[in-house]
Amino acid sequence: MNSINRRSVLLAGLGAGAGALAACTDGSGSGSGTALIGPNASAVAATEKKRKSTGHQRKVTLTAAPAMIDLGGGVMPKTWAFDGRTPGGEVRLSVGDTLVAELSNQLPNKTTTSIHWHGIALRNDMDGVPPATQAAVRAGSTFTYRFLADAPGTYFFHPHVGVQLDRGLFAPLIVEDPKETLAYDDEWVVLLDDWIDGVTGTPDEVFAELRQGMGRMDMGESTGSSGMEGHDMGDMGGMNMGGDSASPAAATSSSGGMSMKFMLMGAESDLLGGDAGDVKYPYHLINGRVAADPDVYTGKPGKKVRLRIINAGGDTAYRVALGGHKLTITHTDGFPVRHQEVDALLVGMGERYDVLVTLGDGVFPLVALAEGKNANGLALVRTGSGSKPSATVRPKELNGTTMTASQLRAADDVLLKSAKTDATHQIKLTGGMDKYNWAINGSPFDMEDPEANPIVIEEGQRVRLDFFNDTDMWHPMHLHGHTYQLGASGPRKDTAIVLPKKKLSVFFDADNPGQWMLHCHNAYHGEAGMMANVAYRG
Repeated sequence: MNSINRRSVLLAGLGAGAGALAACTDGSGSGSGTALIGPNASAVAATEKKRKSTGHQRKVTLTAAPAMIDLGGGVMPKTWAFDGRTPGGEVRLSVGDTLVAELSNQLPNKTTTSIHWHGIALRNDMDGVPPATQAAVRAGSTFTYRFLADAPGTYFFHPHVGVQLDRGLFAPLIVEDPKETLAYDDEWVVLLDDWIDGVTGTPDEVFAELRQGMGRMDMGESTGSSGMEGHDMGDMGGMNMGGDSASPAAATSSSGGMSMKFMLMGAESDLLGGDAGDVKYPYHLINGRVAADPDVYTGKPGKKVRLRIINAGGDTAYRVALGGHKLTITHTDGFPVRHQEVDALLVGMGERYDVLVTLGDGVFPLVALAEGKNANGLALVRTGSGSKPSATVRPKELNGTTMTASQLRAADDVLLKSAKTDATHQIKLTGGMDKYNWAINGSPFDMEDPEANPIVIEEGQRVRLDFFNDTDMWHPMHLHGHTYQLGASGPRKDTAIVLPKKKLSVFFDADNPGQWMLHCHNAYHGEAGMMANVAYRG
């Protein structure tokens, strides 16, 4: 590891808020001997200057701190949240505005944190990924994120340290287009989440159990082969840079084997190609409310409403439907698609969809079915009289036409221009539940040397990534700093589901210099090592 990396990791370990990272550093692994563009390089600043600015600033302060939150129905867990609420307060700005967001870290036990602005193609040094783009923000310190948002859409933000994503530290980020041509009367942000923190345990305790792997599970009898194949995970303890970690004994049974307090067995989904998830969540939330005491949107019959649907979950894909209504998909991950009318849509972790719906008269359930997990989140749309449906309602639309991203097509004005591919990289997704050794191309990401084994690209290239999922589970693969296109004419996205034993090819233009994470947005798969650095060569 070179000295610059040693310094940045040391600063992160000491909790420095804004350690200066190298502008141009030496790579290692497959990029050995190649100068990589760092987050503070002149090329990063030059790209930021090219973005069209309104000159307006949107200033916010985000305080990450312990909080007891009210999820409804008498459920009041202790968690970590922004400004005492989950989800955090919506941040909304217009295209070309500069967001100035001060993060104040008031987390306990010297816990470091950061903010990643999910889906935004922003400047590299503001991406919020310790130790690759910044040092983690130490407890008791502040760090100010400042960047220009030049693409409209539905986004959100969350930490990028340990498994903090699976606590309450997330909120919607909406970038409005003043030239929006989509016609509607109102909009409703719908934020989906799977919840465990402060109820049955913490995300750190969940990860401590999972990382022991199925091979050490004390189950007493055979469990079948759903996602159990795997290889040696190695010690990834260095990836957990947050406090409140569970002790190894927390997930060990008295007989010496591993307990199953958090691990979910038998979650199966045809839409997801088999094993649907790893974790038993006691609640599934819509806008921070449990199904027994749901959030309610009040409107009028005949009005057209834009739903901005965000999956902020850690381990759950949701099949979303509104009882008695059709949904017209207009955008995914911020970019427009050819409009498609459906009964339901599948939303993986990190994905966002915008849909239009014309409201009927009555009370209607908006259901987020936890795919393969026999549980759901619930919200209500009320436009007239009617009784409240049960918390476990299953509208028939859930069994109707269900759309996934692979079936959508990009709107003509956002299709990538025809160009020859300059660089192709194979992204093999490897590992399994047996030893919980999730990785990319067989190598778990090294948090102590983020420049090891980079996927090297150059500015100006048309890049092709060939994802091949060699595992028995699905993975929502998220690329920071860019939006890729699925195939020749598929939707523009930054997060896409790759099904087990399947291949997915995506294309993007290398137009945002720096070092960018490519990872599975299952919080626990990413933390175990299914992450890589897509790095620009200097």
